[in-house]
Amino acid sequence: MKSVKIEVFEGEEREATITIPVAVLRVAAKLFPRKYLSPLENNDVSLSDILDAAASPEVDGRLIEFEDHRDNERVVISVC
Repeated sequence: MKSVKIEVFEGEEREATITIPVAVLRVAAKLFPRKYLSPLENNDVSLSDILDAAASPEVDGRLIEFEDHRDNERVVISVC
């Protein structure tokens, strides 16, 4: 089953990993912790665009990687 994986790193340490099956992604997105969405929102990335890409059969692998150099944080969103 296809899933979206969101990994949050602080420095080189993985702070959180969230894996959501695409089949329940739209419902799960409403429950998603807002603090992990802020890097997306700060860079004008729409959660609905990520949901659409994840549902596409052609999409697989890393979609987006954000690095916040000021806070030494990184967020990686991939479809697997």
